[in-house]
Amino acid sequence: MDVLIHLFVALHIIGIAALLGGFLTQMKAMGQGAARFVPAMLHGALTMLITGAILVGLNQADDQPVNNIKIGIKMALLVVILGLVYVKRDEETVDKSLFGLVGALTMANIFIAVLWT
Repeated sequence: MDVLIHLFVALHIIGIAALLGGFLTQMKAMGQGAARFVPAMLHGALTMLITGAILVGLNQADDQPVNNIKIGIKMALLVVILGLVYVKRDEETVDKSLFGLVGALTMANIFIAVLWT
């Protein structure tokens, strides 16, 4: 079970890397007002959502404690991120404040995951 959990943790990290990497690659364009949500951001957010749900299930099946409040907050942030990226994915440019919000929520999600013990 540990190998399976670690496999999904790795996939979860790949998802966050795609989401944050997609954001960071558009930072220069954001300064010029030409930022857009790239497909990597959508795919990364979807990967995070699916692997996160699987990780919760695997940890509960393995009788490991799960902090449901932490998971709920992380999932709520991710659903907002996913909703914004999905709705605006086809637009040529995205407003700076909306793009910055997705980046801030992504980083907040990372800090919650790492610092909330």
